[in-house]
Amino acid sequence: MDDQEGVLLRRAIRLACENVSAGGGPFGAVVAKRGRVLAEGANRVVPDADPTAHAEVVAIRAAARALGTHDLSGAVLYASCEPCPMCLAAAWWARIGRIVFAATRADAAAAGFDDAAIYEEVAAPLSARRLPIVQALPEAAAEPFRLWAQKADRVPY
Repeated sequence: MDDQEGVLLRRAIRLACENVSAGGGPFGAVVAKRGRVLAEGANRVVPDADPTAHAEVVAIRAAARALGTHDLSGAVLYASCEPCPMCLAAAWWARIGRIVFAATRADAAAAGFDDAAIYEEVAAPLSARRLPIVQALPEAAAEPFRLWAQKADRVPY
């Protein structure tokens, strides 16, 4: 990690600290590309009544809006804490090129933010998951994909 990355990671940590005082959770994130900050985010789960408003997701959404694209290839996500499974998936779908984080998932768990059950759930077969997941209407399931495949102006992602 170079000096500039240290500055960006410290910014993510500072956002997390400021957010605690503002009524949000202790998480902050910065998305940058070629050293230029595209967006910042802080955990907004409680203030916004949005369980998906994690700092990383907030920052990724803002970066995508700033660039006018869902594709954040080459961008780096600086997070005050190791991203949870949802935030990791968001970074994956956004094609984030690299993630740099400060606190570990164990540090988060010690503070009451334990994602271990989610990691276990994702790794388990559908039949063994605690959150029941049931497939229905398989005969109708292909239609949206058929329409998508026929759409001449579709934007792959």
